[in-house]
Amino acid sequence: MKKVLLHICCGVCALYCFERLRKDGFSVEGFFFNPNIHPYFEYLKRRRAAEIAAENSGILMQEGNYRIFDWFKIHKPYHEDVEGGLRCESCYRMRLEKTMALCCDKNYDYFTTTLTISPHKKSSVVFKVGSDIGKDKFLAIDFKKKDGFKRTIGQAKKLGIYRQGYCGCVYSKNEREIPLIQ
Repeated sequence: MKKVLLHICCGVCALYCFERLRKDGFSVEGFFFNPNIHPYFEYLKRRRAAEIAAENSGILMQEGNYRIFDWFKIHKPYHEDVEGGLRCESCYRMRLEKTMALCCDKNYDYFTTTLTISPHKKSSVVFKVGSDIGKDKFLAIDFKKKDGFKRTIGQAKKLGIYRQGYCGCVYSKNEREIPLIQ
């Protein structure tokens, strides 16, 4: 059975992805690496939600370092970008590069990400970044297909898993909280 490392952005998004990958015949392990999440207490809530999802699904999950200052150093030039722009593409790259490194280091056959389950994320951008980094080791799966988003939300509600109100970074948080004046 082929092993896949699943980058996990949050517990809610992970549930259906675990199910789908197993149904597709993969042995799955998770990797929670999200130095973009701000503030830190939000990071802790999302990490706990991912742990609950992994435990409930019988999935082993590893955690990458929370290095918010490294994230800010790279992404500060994009602070005025709207969600879905170059800041997000750069953030996907940072997280998927780390996932690819772990994939190679631990001899997984493939890696992929939960990011494509969100209706707010352009799967084509995630696919481009993942393929640039991982070539044939990256599985380009659009998890929102086949009602993936609807199914993962339903599963999360049944388990009472925390669902966040913004993507993760301080810029997306501010964008959601402060409407743009035009």
